[in-house]
Amino acid sequence: MISAAVLAFSAGLLISLSRQINGRLSLSTSPLAASFWNHVVGLAALTAVGLVIGGIFPPGAEGSPWWAYFGGPLGVIFVASGSWLIVRIGATNTALLVIGGQMVTGIALDLLMDQKPVLWASALGVVLIVWGVWLSQKRG
Repeated sequence: MISAAVLAFSAGLLISLSRQINGRLSLSTSPLAASFWNHVVGLAALTAVGLVIGGIFPPGAEGSPWWAYFGGPLGVIFVASGSWLIVRIGATNTALLVIGGQMVTGIALDLLMDQKPVLWASALGVVLIVWGVWLSQKRG
């Protein structure tokens, strides 16, 4: 559990750094261009890693349902919207609202997958995040 938590925390650090870099690129280009280059460079890096360590074309991948590949278009929307948002509402508010949205989706998916989340604690977390963003905007 500790290694998974460290990996999740590290991923969060990288997401924040990536959003900041793409936000700066979108200022000199556009959110669409920043998202495009994010994905082109990411594809090149991922392809190189996949070819070196293997596993980029796993057996049975062609049997996956069509919707299993829908994460790609959703990721494009996430990256482009993050590039647009971070320069307008700041890194903290963007991160908090993204996390709030992830929590709401996570709660819904846990319920659908019969994982039985602790609803009161999860709902309280979402409320505190949204309240924190609202307070920071009110004080500014």
